Amino acid sequence: MTAEAFVPVRRAGRIGAALRTNWGLLWSDPLGRTGVILLAFVIAAAILGPVLFPFDPKAVGESAKDILQPPSAQYPLGTDELGRQVLWEVIAGARTSLVVGLVATAISMIVGTFIGLTAGYSRGALGEGLMRVTDFFLVIPTLPLTIVLAAVIGQSLGVIILVIGLTSWPSTARIVRSSVLTLRERQFIQRIASLGARDRRIVGIHILPNVLPLVIANTILVIAGSILAEATLAFLGLGDPVNVSWGTMLHFAFQSGAAGRGAWWYIIPPGIGIVVTVLAFTLIGHSLDRILNPRLRSR
Repeated sequence: MTAEAFVPVRRAGRIGAALRTNWGLLWSDPLGRTGVILLAFVIAAAILGPVLFPFDPKAVGESAKDILQPPSAQYPLGTDELGRQVLWEVIAGARTSLVVGLVATAISMIVGTFIGLTAGYSRGALGEGLMRVTDFFLVIPTLPLTIVLAAVIGQSLGVIILVIGLTSWPSTARIVRSSVLTLRERQFIQRIASLGARDRRIVGIHILPNVLPLVIANTILVIAGSILAEATLAFLGLGDPVNVSWGTMLHFAFQSGAAGRGAWWYIIPPGIGIVVTVLAFTLIGHSLDRILNPRLRSR
């Protein structure tokens, strides 16, 4: 075998070693370990919950006695205004919230990273124009813009994911651009450019891998923000009425007067689900930021 044939193997070995090292650092950090445990619990509930406790959103209670029943042996977390078990809804809401958070964040990261790389490496009007667009989105209040877009475009789960993803990319673009501006002036980048390498190759092979750690750390934090954004939209009545989420549970709980009737079991479980999931991603994000950011790691 030639020497070039060993390059992918060596690169894969370095990536595997880096992943093992970062995972060890994440697990050794008390905040990171707590976040991983909480996130593993939420993911297990989202994956195994529907299998162990099948949920039919169209199913309702058999009689009026099943409406807003407190927790009991028959109903572990009580029932809602339609007689459905709150436990089933909390489990179904975990899957919906995770899907929205992950997919919306993926859209945000792709758009933000592309714009940040282009704006940071381009020296002309293209880079300046992209940053002016980014600044425009940064000064607009995100929540009102998201509410308006969700109300105008529609209330399906796909639309909500698209709206959240397309309104949460500016911070990522700013972070990526600032890092690219520093990397662009490094000697090894200038030497590669002087050898005649194309801009796409320089950005894709030499700049993007150095920016990815910051993108990964920021991605975890954006997931938490996306989950909160979905819960906020659903609580305001702009969520998908077909798919159960923690936000829609809180919306219908307050709409049905559960708080005034003392039905705490209909309000507290989805609230705890939102807090635990957002806290898990936030702890992991801050821990990864310290691990992957050289300046914070040196401190």
